[in-house]
Amino acid sequence: MDLGRREIEEIDEELGRKDKAEEGQDEVGLSPGSLLFLEPGTNCCIIAVIGCKTNIDPEIVKEGLKQTLVHHSRFSSKLQVINGVKRKWLKTEVDLDNHVIVQQVDTQIESPSQFIEDYISNLTTIPVDSSKPLWELRILNLKTPEAEAVAILRIHHSIGDGMSLISSLFACCRKSSDPGALPTIPMQKQTDRPRNRRGDLWLLLSVWSVLRLTLNTLVNISLFMATILFMKDTKTPLKGLSGVEHNPKRIVHQTVSLDDIKLVKNAMAVTVNDVILGVTQAVEVDKSKSNNLPRHFRLRATVLVNIRQAIGIQAIADMMKNKSKAKWGNKLGFICFPFTIALRLDPLDYIRQAKAIADRKKLSLLALCTYLINNCVVKLFGSKISSCLAYRIFFNTTMSISNVVGPVEEISFFGHPIAFIAPTVYGHPQALTVHFQSYINKMSIVVTVDPNVIPDPHRLCDDFSESLKLFKDAIILNNSVIANSI
Repeated sequence: MDLGRREIEEIDEELGRKDKAEEGQDEVGLSPGSLLFLEPGTNCCIIAVIGCKTNIDPEIVKEGLKQTLVHHSRFSSKLQVINGVKRKWLKTEVDLDNHVIVQQVDTQIESPSQFIEDYISNLTTIPVDSSKPLWELRILNLKTPEAEAVAILRIHHSIGDGMSLISSLFACCRKSSDPGALPTIPMQKQTDRPRNRRGDLWLLLSVWSVLRLTLNTLVNISLFMATILFMKDTKTPLKGLSGVEHNPKRIVHQTVSLDDIKLVKNAMAVTVNDVILGVTQAVEVDKSKSNNLPRHFRLRATVLVNIRQAIGIQAIADMMKNKSKAKWGNKLGFICFPFTIALRLDPLDYIRQAKAIADRKKLSLLALCTYLINNCVVKLFGSKISSCLAYRIFFNTTMSISNVVGPVEEISFFGHPIAFIAPTVYGHPQALTVHFQSYINKMSIVVTVDPNVIPDPHRLCDDFSESLKLFKDAIILNNSVIANSI
């Protein structure tokens, strides 16, 4: 998922139309996706751990939030439940003292990193207060090996999809080198496809593309429906049991070099997403081999895909500045990504295979179809039925995975330079969630686990780092062999 500025003009026009449509309204209905994330089995929250290079001044942060995030309609609306069934967003006054919580801590504590990890784990057991807008920011001025202080932004997933919410965070930040400038987010490059001038060949290729799109979509929808009805992943040491969504979660992260990922990407002519999927698949193979799993079994990741075009941070910043009431919500579809668990003599084969699967998933309308199906189910049968179906998708697969592109330069959170950003989500019925977040020349690998299933998430992070090193070494070795043969 890439957050770019290429859609800003189109988004600004769309926001303007929606502003006029909703002008003067203090109550706004919830989208089907928002309703889904409020049901017990899929009650999800997003947590973004922000490490800063200086101590965080709460008053400066409150003043900054007052000028930015509070102007956003969803961050200044609370959930209103009518007759225990109908739900709406109700505009309300925001008291930042109730949203910005400064945790008093002993700065001489023996293990600050462990304290913060325990603190976040405990936070996953505490529901978000529904008597106010569904977000909060917790500040811990506690020095760790990575940062001088940590801010923990927790947002209920019903407010919006992950891409929009992380964009909102970036829209509150500014470049450290230029306090008046928004962060620079790289745009997704469009592949330039050569066009053959012969009309008959172009028509043949177009027909073939449509046929492939149709076939892939039909196959993926069939597998999606089978997953809802009966098709489950094989029970492995990574698979959660019933009720896993209610268990406390452990959230840890490890930083690797984004340059190493790009080295592999460029050498293999693939995307960063392909490398990430390859790294993940290699880790799953390693875990499978060490636990003597059967040769043939099923292991898949659930991927939530944003259906709407990416809302650039410039558009969100303008929306906050102008106190826009633009329509918000979740526009998400589902994709189930299969991992093939087999040992490879060439470690780069993991990436090649991941790319082949990803290319087939891209040439499919599954995400759009699942989004439309969810909307129809909510309107016809209600959000409880929709939640039951979504629950089965999550529970019948093993893990969730996502990747978000971050700023290419150092940014500051209301004057506090950021050292790292580690976002994730919890509350869905899976024991493992892996999130990749790029920032400058680094990539944060964020692992969220149920410790009853995966007791050592730090070891899992090490495995991701080791897999990337394995790919890098293979590329360097291949380049050395080619250079020696010339």
